[in-house]
Amino acid sequence: MKIAILGGSGFIGQKLTKALVEKGELRGEKIKQIALCDMVSPQTDFKAEFPITYKKFDITDIQSVGDVIEDDVDVIYHLASIVSGQAEADLELGYEVNLDGMRNLLARCVMLEKPPIVVFSSSIAVYSADTPQPIRDHFIRAPRSSYGTQKVICELLLNDYSRRGLIDGRGIRLPTITVRPGKPNAAASSFLSSIVREPLNGEKAICPVGEGYSHWFSSPRIIIRNIIHAAEIDGADLGNDRCIMLPGINASVKDILAALRNVAGQEVVELIQIEHDQKIKDIVETWVAELKPNRAYMLGFFEDTDFESIIKAYIEDEMS
Repeated sequence: MKIAILGGSGFIGQKLTKALVEKGELRGEKIKQIALCDMVSPQTDFKAEFPITYKKFDITDIQSVGDVIEDDVDVIYHLASIVSGQAEADLELGYEVNLDGMRNLLARCVMLEKPPIVVFSSSIAVYSADTPQPIRDHFIRAPRSSYGTQKVICELLLNDYSRRGLIDGRGIRLPTITVRPGKPNAAASSFLSSIVREPLNGEKAICPVGEGYSHWFSSPRIIIRNIIHAAEIDGADLGNDRCIMLPGINASVKDILAALRNVAGQEVVELIQIEHDQKIKDIVETWVAELKPNRAYMLGFFEDTDFESIIKAYIEDEMS
């Protein structure tokens, strides 16, 4: 089993690699090699019984994509993209990375020895908060952001190339992954990690939306389990629509503050200030907050129990 992870040096890419190293196999076969493909090298020094290589590449360059994906690759995890806020701020860059990058990957897949399994990280940004919630399986995708639009187009391409037998595609619509370690990034949803992470580290945090704002969340632990599971399910069970909304939990800012208070105390919660930011609100308020992913449950995907468990997992995994 040979695996390529596009965006392998990122937060999720490195956690996925660590989990695959511990697992040692995928789809019932021993892992022989993992190639981490990214613009920067990973920060983690993985110790595995098989080779883990770093390959520098640019997903916007079709030649570069061709150079890093070997002819006999079995599974490709496509995690490489620019985030929502950046895609909204720079229209051309968003389409160049998020859409043209997918086209470059698919062009390479057509040339491979056999159709690879391609797990594509999509997003709940493909939906719109204008529609009645909860959102159910097969509901119309009607994004109100450039990022969401780019993901929808990539989903359609994934379905079409799978229909033609050129790939065995699986698109997974990720909830907002919380809590992420490190510093805030350009994602419009970045504050949803910051309002937990910074106070736990004794630092002040700004929340750009009110306490009533609610969203759809998943922890890094569960996301990694679901990304791995996406490659292991039988493609035939997906039918014609290869894209799935993942399980998550619905929580408001008020719920997050209550969970943080229960885990870490009121003094930690007092480090959070609400300062409305209209640019952020204009993006995140178009996103859905509640979904009913029955199809994902039937396919064996996983979910968190509550937001307190998400906070505790962050403390155990990142602060210990």
